[in-house]
Amino acid sequence: MRHDAHVLHDVGMDDDDRWAAVLDRARPVGGWVYGVVTTGVYCRPSCPARRPLRRNVAFFDSPADAARAGLRACRRCRPDQPDGDTASRLVAAVCRAIEQRTEVPTLATLAAEVGVSPSHLQRVFAAATGVSPRAYAERLRADRVARRLAGGAGVSDAAYDAGFGSTSRLSAAAAGRLGMTPSQFRAGGSGEEIRFAVGSSSLGAVLVAATSRGVCAVELGDEPDELVEAFQRRFHAARLVADDRQFAELVATVVTAVERPGRSVDLPLDVAGTAFQERVWQALRRIPPGATVSYADLARQVGAPDSARAVAGACAANRVAVLVPCHRVVRADGALSGYRWGVERKRVLLDREAGVSVPPSAP
Repeated sequence: MRHDAHVLHDVGMDDDDRWAAVLDRARPVGGWVYGVVTTGVYCRPSCPARRPLRRNVAFFDSPADAARAGLRACRRCRPDQPDGDTASRLVAAVCRAIEQRTEVPTLATLAAEVGVSPSHLQRVFAAATGVSPRAYAERLRADRVARRLAGGAGVSDAAYDAGFGSTSRLSAAAAGRLGMTPSQFRAGGSGEEIRFAVGSSSLGAVLVAATSRGVCAVELGDEPDELVEAFQRRFHAARLVADDRQFAELVATVVTAVERPGRSVDLPLDVAGTAFQERVWQALRRIPPGATVSYADLARQVGAPDSARAVAGACAANRVAVLVPCHRVVRADGALSGYRWGVERKRVLLDREAGVSVPPSAP
């Protein structure tokens, strides 16, 4: 028996067209959904759930219409949430709006520009990038300061150029973003204390380093001495503290994460990159163990669907092996691509997460 709910239609699309889309599991055009009156659930036409009988189906112009008719959202296709393409376009538009300013825009201003509510914008942006729009804007300003300081500009000039208005505002905002004060940054990290140690694993030597704020490096290699030398060159201006016995517990935790990469490890990180890199690194940390994504998929997730190469560059810039799991990114055809610490290590990590037995000596 046909459901008699009032249903709106996309121009040029009738119920037969929509039913064909459900049978084909096609992507919706216009955001419409279908409801199954016998189960009280509504879905996207692309939902992978078992197809219902035609006589039990009603079509709705939007999720809100289906909800008003008394149906609840499917837990598999989540039609009450923005789809990946919609979310990516929204995030991309907000990022562009932020990048065109030197000041930090309010959430209400950004929401008005892209035509959504502030709460919706906050939720979708944070889900895609791991940070709020405000935090992203602050990170961009820190990037501008860092580039100006690295180019030899004075602290005052860098502050004004980045839109801070004064050096005192820059100093107040810089903590936790530059990872040090502007003066320290300009001096190459002078005065920063970093503890480090090298442990051993079935994947070779594991160098772990941390500031007072969190882990700043996890490097894998064949020779411990080579790892230490490269680390010392990288942090040449900092005060490096080696062989700290209190550091052993942290090193053991990281080594365990290398041996069992499917285990959840929640350690604070102190990794500074560009705003785009940090968006990618946040997205990497949300990929569940045992899953992989392509560079193009990851680009869409961070709201930059045309930036697969930039995403690959952000993965290559990651210096925190396993804790920021760039090993979970593969080519579109599923083949393994480059990995800072060797493709064979990447293969072993993925095999372990998938439950494949790997000999302790590998690679």
